[in-house]
Amino acid sequence: MTRLSTFTAIREFIAADHELVIDDDFVIAIDYEIEDQQRKQSMFLAEIEGREGDLFLRLETTIAPLASFDAEKCLRLNLMLRNGYLAVGDLDGTPYIKMCENILYDFLDEKLLRRQIDRIARLADEIEKALAEGADYS
Repeated sequence: MTRLSTFTAIREFIAADHELVIDDDFVIAIDYEIEDQQRKQSMFLAEIEGREGDLFLRLETTIAPLASFDAEKCLRLNLMLRNGYLAVGDLDGTPYIKMCENILYDFLDEKLLRRQIDRIARLADEIEKALAEGADYS
């Protein structure tokens, strides 16, 4: 598998299979179709820098507006996650629960990126369906 050691390489790899709905210098987004579900998750990929200068790729997708959910319930769910983590971020000025994953560039290759996008999208969609009674916010 080919290592993906720059955001340019990540962009080219993703753009080969998906239409980029956002294409900024260090942020791209795609609408990821979840097979067999007839649903999709908007996936955002961004380059972020760690405290010691290490580069990470952050995968992020929205789950549901925060206002309708108990924060304690979300934190308890977060504790049970084995892949990814829940966070809160704004989308058009509204706080949303988001599913995120950070991958150190040192370990990033095409196979890992494909697998993590699929895992995070599916998990976020399952949580979205459970928390939002089947609504599709992404």
